[in-house]
Amino acid sequence: MEGRTCLITGASKGIGRGIAEHLGESGANVAVNYRSSVEEAEEVVETIEDSGGQAIATRADVTGRREVEAMRDEIHDAFGPIDVLVNNAGITQDTKFEEMTREEWDTVIDVHLGGAFNCTQTFFDDIKQSEYGRLISISSIVGKQGNFGQANYAAAKSGLFGFVRTLALELAESGSTANCVAPGFTETSMLETVPDRVREVILEDIPLNRFGSIDDVACVVEFLASEESSYITGEVLDVNGGMDL
Repeated sequence: MEGRTCLITGASKGIGRGIAEHLGESGANVAVNYRSSVEEAEEVVETIEDSGGQAIATRADVTGRREVEAMRDEIHDAFGPIDVLVNNAGITQDTKFEEMTREEWDTVIDVHLGGAFNCTQTFFDDIKQSEYGRLISISSIVGKQGNFGQANYAAAKSGLFGFVRTLALELAESGSTANCVAPGFTETSMLETVPDRVREVILEDIPLNRFGSIDDVACVVEFLASEESSYITGEVLDVNGGMDL
């Protein structure tokens, strides 16, 4: 990854942070996107720099096109065009569908799909013109299986499958690739809020009998961002401990 520039959206915490740190440790220039967690984003930058890499923290709400375009200008000034875009930014607003408001639906769809649209289109020329451009979107097993109280989240994560597979076709002529990573239940702050009795039920459905780690997901993203993945495109890589078998 030496000399490659990577942008990870929603990179101040959780899976996004793990991805940013892995790519930074592998020698990439990393743009750490955040919306409001500036201190956490700066910590990620420090971690990458301590490992010998280069990084910047760059603020943008991915649902705002002008903010994303301003972020592009900031990254270009620091590192030049990007080679790798990881669409990771996401939120949840969980409730049963019959009680879900249109605002809760729209907000989740706009962050996951609208954000992926804004960032991908803004950086599309960079990816297309890179010697080995990589578009990677972080989906979820919920996009495949659904989950009670998450109709909005499941619809958004499922939508990324079709989005990436279409762009894989449109980027193929340039030699750039587009793929999805679909984590299962992963040890993040989101999972920490799940009651113990529910965690036990979830574990019963995981053949490997453990929750995923952030490193489990970050290592797969790092592989997709590397030259070794150049013949993989339009795929959904599951990282779920066998839940989808």
